[in-house]
Amino acid sequence: MITAGDFRNGITIEMDNNIYQIIEFQHVKPGKGAAFVRTKLKSVTGNGVIEKSFRPTEKFPQARIDRREMQYLYSDGDLFNFMDTETYEQIALTEDAVGDALKFVKENEMVKVCSHNGNVFAIEPPLFVELEIIETEPGFKGDTATGATKPSTVETGATVYVPLFVETHDVIKIDTRTGEYLSRV
Repeated sequence: MITAGDFRNGITIEMDNNIYQIIEFQHVKPGKGAAFVRTKLKSVTGNGVIEKSFRPTEKFPQARIDRREMQYLYSDGDLFNFMDTETYEQIALTEDAVGDALKFVKENEMVKVCSHNGNVFAIEPPLFVELEIIETEPGFKGDTATGATKPSTVETGATVYVPLFVETHDVIKIDTRTGEYLSRV
């Protein structure tokens, strides 16, 4: 059991015969009245996102989530194929189950497949990836003093905003949680 006062991002709970993952939480202590926890919960079964407030003492059973390390093999139309590298078992997931989790993941890279009672609900990419820029505009010297960025397309097809000095064919490091440029490699 977990209390609402112990909520953190990424925790999964069972509530109203459904499984929810906490996307955002905020402990609120108003000047008048009792404290409460404001949350955004994503339904694991895919019924969308809800916002709900709880008293900090409310208790919920924590859902058991299995995370398996799997290799992303390839996409075949609207199916994405993954393989367990220990058992060589392969699974195919639809675009709904994958979402945009693979926009920074190349084929043959390792990802975590999250499931509850055998039902896959999310793909967790590596936290940081290194990708080559395949298309970007040239940056001109003297454009600006600091902080200017330009859109670039990486080899997976995703768009990342990079500093002006980054050129086509440079390999960059990207944070997959935010989609932000970190550095050149």
